[in-house]
Formats: sequence, C-alpha cells, structure tokens
Amino acid sequence: MQTLKYLAGYSDETLTRVRDLIAANKLGEHLRTKYPDLHDTRTDRALYEYTMALKQRYMRSAVPLSKVAFDNRLRVLQHALGTHTSVSRVQGGNLKAKREIRVASLFKNVAPEFLKMIVVHELAHMKEREHDKAFYQLCSHMEPDYHQYEFDLRLLLTQREVDGQPEG
Repeated sequence: MQTLKYLAGYSDETLTRVRDLIAANKLGEHLRTKYPDLHDTRTDRALYEYTMALKQRYMRSAVPLSKVAFDNRLRVLQHALGTHTSVSRVQGGNLKAKREIRVASLFKNVAPEFLKMIVVHELAHMKEREHDKAFYQLCSHMEPDYHQYEFDLRLLLTQREVDGQPEG
C-alpha cells in the first residue's frame, strides 16, 4: 500500500480514491483539467506586490511586511508551503520589528489558486500563530475555497512525488 505522506490525516475513503487515481495514472490529468493555468507571478517583486495587495484587502491593520520572496532553499516537507518570520531588535530606544514571508520556489509554476492559498496561509500566520480554528477561519475569509485548494495542492505534491520530481 502506497504511503501518501502529503495526505496524512485524511479519511481511508479519500486515500483509497487517491490511490485509485494514481493506479489508473489519472491523478495528474485530473489536476491539469481542474487547474489548467499557471500564475504569472514569477519574480520576488511580483510576489511582494501580490502579497501586499491581499494584505491590504484583508488585513490592513496587520503589521507591515518587510520582505516577501521565493526561496529555492525551502523544502516542502521541512517547511510545509512557506515560512513566515518575525525578528525584533532594539535600536537605540526603539523596538524594530521585521516580518518576512518566504514561499518555496517550486510554487513559481503552479496554478494561481495554489499560489493564493499559500500566500493566504502565510498572511494568516501574521495574526494567528497556531493552526487552530481562528487561523482557518481567517484563511477561509481571505479565500473561501481555501480548504479545497489546500487539499488539491496536497494532491499535486503527491503527483510530483509519483512522477519522481524533486520536492524543492
């Protein structure tokens, strides 16, 4: 029985359906049909602007971001979809906070829905640290189809593994 590491925690029925798609060599076709387009956000600057537009629309009062970038050092299994960091330093009498979001470079070439899901996920961490109910409510507020896109992205990562493509 094939281990589906990106789908841990899903029901046996769901895992069986995914295994059947893999066995029939139809998982990739299913995803390409459902998500035929690739996003055009290819540079760090474009990713920053895209992220800031979402932040401005849904999280105006959240602390500012100093950097948003694709990172080819991130590996999906160690860092999930991306990272968010917060560094605070005292400079003179002032406290300076710096927040960054980094997205794994493999997500430069995915459907726009997946990029939005990843950015929404990392933005939500600016307000909610833990993956709890409030976190997922915020994600769903910014992207109503968040849970479906997360599942389908996990299917995409599974398909990449089946195809022998590197994870990072």
